[in-house]
Amino acid sequence: MSDAETKRLAHPEYWDDRYAEVGSGKVVHEWFRSFNDLELFFDRYLFQVRGPQTTPKILHLGSGDSTIPQDLARKGYKNQICVDFSSVVVETMSKRDADTQGIDWKQADVRQMDIIPSECIDIAFDKGTLDAMIHGSPWDPPDDVLDNTGRYIREVSRVLKFDAVFIYVTYRQPHFIKPLLDCRGVNWDIQVDTLGGTDGSFDYHGFVLKKLSPPITASNEMDSWKTGTS
Repeated sequence: MSDAETKRLAHPEYWDDRYAEVGSGKVVHEWFRSFNDLELFFDRYLFQVRGPQTTPKILHLGSGDSTIPQDLARKGYKNQICVDFSSVVVETMSKRDADTQGIDWKQADVRQMDIIPSECIDIAFDKGTLDAMIHGSPWDPPDDVLDNTGRYIREVSRVLKFDAVFIYVTYRQPHFIKPLLDCRGVNWDIQVDTLGGTDGSFDYHGFVLKKLSPPITASNEMDSWKTGTS
């Protein structure tokens, strides 16, 4: 893909056209590993930590036509929200998941999820959505990449409860991705697992970001002193 083509991935019109061409009966593509490929990773960071009996609220970010929500529903996770900015895929998947309990589809741009209240999500999951906003040099990302990824990551942080987790799967190298994840306005504890490749392909990486309390700054120290909460 050329850089000009890669830029189009951050716009809903590209995905509306792509999903419309394929039709409602087929899957466009299971990006960046299937559920079976990720099951051990999920076991470590989801199943063992937040089992289905705890009814965590899971937010799928840019879910597309991935089967992951259905796979998790079969595991017993019945409190899932899938958001995507493509009206075509939201309509298609809403119909496809109509008989699956606990999957709610919403049309929203992950960079501005006004429909999702603050601090209500236990687990957020991304497999390819952040990557669709990235183009150009990884050493010196263009301004639009920094703007789009920064808005997105801050929105993910906003909707997560404190101590909640953002799980992100990518093929990109961690030293290029970490600065984008650790942008202004967020505070994470970041872990990275190497997930390995498939059939001799390059390695994938799984990021697990735990939302921490806001960092102490001079301004919020002053606010605490004024309100007597320090």
